[in-house]
Amino acid sequence: MSEVGIEIRLQNLVRPPRIGFLGVGWIGRHRMKAILETGRVEAVAICDPSPDMAEAARELAPEAAIATSFDSLLQGNLDGIVIATPSALHAQQSIEALKRGIAVFCQKPLGRTRQEVERVVEAARAADKLLGVDLSYRHTSGMRCIRDLVRRGELGNIFAVDMVFHNAYGPDKAWFYNKALSGGGCVMDLGIHLADLALWTLDFPTVTKIESSLFWEGVPVRADGNDVEDFAIATATLSTGTVLRMACSWRLNAGCDAIISAGFYGDKGGATLRNVNGSFYDFIAEHHRGTGTETLTAPPDEWGGRAASEWAMRLAAGETYDPACEKLIASAALLDGIYSR
Repeated sequence: MSEVGIEIRLQNLVRPPRIGFLGVGWIGRHRMKAILETGRVEAVAICDPSPDMAEAARELAPEAAIATSFDSLLQGNLDGIVIATPSALHAQQSIEALKRGIAVFCQKPLGRTRQEVERVVEAARAADKLLGVDLSYRHTSGMRCIRDLVRRGELGNIFAVDMVFHNAYGPDKAWFYNKALSGGGCVMDLGIHLADLALWTLDFPTVTKIESSLFWEGVPVRADGNDVEDFAIATATLSTGTVLRMACSWRLNAGCDAIISAGFYGDKGGATLRNVNGSFYDFIAEHHRGTGTETLTAPPDEWGGRAASEWAMRLAAGETYDPACEKLIASAALLDGIYSR
C-alpha cells in the first residue's frame, strides 16, 4: 500500500463515526443530544419532514447538513444512523441503512411484528453492523441493580413477575391510533418496555403460554379489527415456571401522570422498581426480605439517553454485529402472542 493509502486508512481509523439523524421530534432531539454529549461521534446530517424540527435539531450540530429525504440521508457517507420515525417505518428504514453498511440505532419498537424484527436482525448480521434499540428502561440504575440480584440468585427461584405501565395522557400523534402505522396501541407503545424488561432480567426464558385481554374505551378489541387498544392485561407462563403479568394503558383514570413498576418475586426475596409521585423519570428500586426493605437506588438518575450514548460509544470503539440483538426477537414474539397473531 502506498504512503498516501496508509495515511488515508489511518485517518479513517481515528476519525469519529459520522452519524445521520432521521426524525428529530422531541425524542429524536433528546437522543441526539445524548449521543453528541459523548464527544465520540460527529453529526453530519439531519432529516425530518418538518423544516422547523430539522432546524431545531441543527442547533445541537450547526455544521450538520439538512437532508431532504431518507434516500439522500443514506447517501451522505454515514457510519451510523439514528432512527426516530413512526413505528411502521422502523424495520424497513433500518434494513435499508444496514444494507448500505450503516450501523443503526432505532426507536422502539424495532418492528411491529416478530417477522419484521427478524428481518432487521438478519440484515444487521449480514452487514456485520452494530444494531441498537432504544429500550431505555434497561438503563435505569434501579433495573441494573435488580437484574444483578436476580442473576446472582439472591431472590432465589423467581416464580412471579408483575409489570405495570399506565400513562395518563396517551400519545399526541394521530399515527399511534392507526393500526397499520403503529402495529398496535398501548401494548406496542408501552408494553414493549415491560416485555423486554421482564425477559431481559430473567435472561430470556422461552414463553410457553399467553393469555390477554385488550380494550378500547372499555370495549374489547377484536384481534382481526382495526382498533388499537388503550388498556391491556396479559399473563404469560415461561419455561422456567415463572408467571409474568403485564398491564399497560393510555389515559387510565389512575389519579396521577403515570404508574410504572416492575416487581420480581422469588422464594428468597423480592425486588421492585417503582416511579415516584407519578413521575415518568424518577424511580426507586428496593430489595425486599419478608417485611424488610432495603433501598437500592433513588433519584436523581439521568437514564433517558443512556441507551443511545452507549450505542454511540460502542460504534466509536469499532464494535460491529452483536448477537445479543437476536434477543429482540423474543420480546417481539411475546407481543405477537398478546395480540393473538
